[in-house]
Amino acid sequence: MLSPFPLFPSQFSSVTYIATSTSISPPLFIWTYSTFLSVGKHIKATSPVFFSLHSAVASLEEAAVEDEEKTDAKLKWVDIGPIITEAQKQAISQLPPKMTRRCKALMKRIICFSPKDEIMSILLASWVKTMKPIRADWLSVMKEIRRLGNPLLLEVMEFALLEDSFEANIRDYTKLIDMYAKHSMLQNAENIFQAMKERGFTCDQVTLTVLVHMYSKAGYLNKAEEVFEEIKLLGLPVDKRSFGAMVMAYVRAGMLDLAENLLRESEAQEIYVGKEVYKALLRAYAKLGNTDGAQRMFNAIQLARIVPDCWFCALLITAYCRAGQSDKAHSVLENMRTVGLDINDKCVALLLSAYEKENKLEKALSLLVDLEQDGIMVAEESSQILASWFRRLGVVKEVELVLKEFSERKSNGKRSTLPSE
Repeated sequence: MLSPFPLFPSQFSSVTYIATSTSISPPLFIWTYSTFLSVGKHIKATSPVFFSLHSAVASLEEAAVEDEEKTDAKLKWVDIGPIITEAQKQAISQLPPKMTRRCKALMKRIICFSPKDEIMSILLASWVKTMKPIRADWLSVMKEIRRLGNPLLLEVMEFALLEDSFEANIRDYTKLIDMYAKHSMLQNAENIFQAMKERGFTCDQVTLTVLVHMYSKAGYLNKAEEVFEEIKLLGLPVDKRSFGAMVMAYVRAGMLDLAENLLRESEAQEIYVGKEVYKALLRAYAKLGNTDGAQRMFNAIQLARIVPDCWFCALLITAYCRAGQSDKAHSVLENMRTVGLDINDKCVALLLSAYEKENKLEKALSLLVDLEQDGIMVAEESSQILASWFRRLGVVKEVELVLKEFSERKSNGKRSTLPSE
């Protein structure tokens, strides 16, 4: 019986193929191969039988070397070194049990990654060459990196996009662009966008909206306008996110008229932007004391089927207070009480501050009595305004009885309306 010659795993397929094609049984071929290695060079060169095996032997030897390299590489991937921190050990122990070995191997190296000793792109390239990952492996690794909050996620994603094994689609590019935008890394985002186009991906409305939002936050109004116009020129649908991103760009640039005009354009198409966009425009008008603009926005909010809360009302009160129209601000507060909205301390403080500027002490005290009757107790901000106001006027003694009454309520477990000195 022929003794089998030791072969690497990858050589068995080669042996079987050669043996089948030459009508030689695999055991006989292995014996011939073994004999070939033991005979002298002269016999190898002159014997027709051995000479015909040259190409087969060369192929087997090449496969053997490749198998040795792969085996060594896999062993290196398994070994992450003995010097790791307790935090790293903890993170490694929490890797999902169902994660594949190839993914765990990479995750261990990422968790223990040291920028002083390693280069991430080289590490990932080595992993790809050794482990032959598929898209599911990449996604599994990225999900785990995101869960750990590891800052290497962006670098891993950028590398993956250029790898055929990842099978990148346009949403993958969009996600990375959005992540770079959130980290204010505009140049990186633009580079990825350019790489996406160079690889033949067609820009869609979602990707372009992400760019509008990025340029808006960065204060590049002209670029935001260019991208927004590109959405229209390409005939892509302009949804509420696209409109909202461009409205916010105008708000951040202080161009409230253009922001409101674009808002009207979207509403004419029955496209209503998000609640935060309306609030941002209302806040901008309120800070300027532009009561007409603030009231228009407050009305628009209701037309967009958004129920105003106490914070929307506080912004409208701010607009009237800054414009010196405390009576209208008080009317907003009364409307809040009528419809059953909770009156927060911010609304009360704004109105009290307006009364102080207009020196309307009686109206301030009347407001406090009305609130008290409704069981509404002023909190810290309002109390500080009242205390400062009374001390400045020197009328603390005149409101001593009120203070005493409120102090009694406080002792009974309720918050005092006015603070004592």
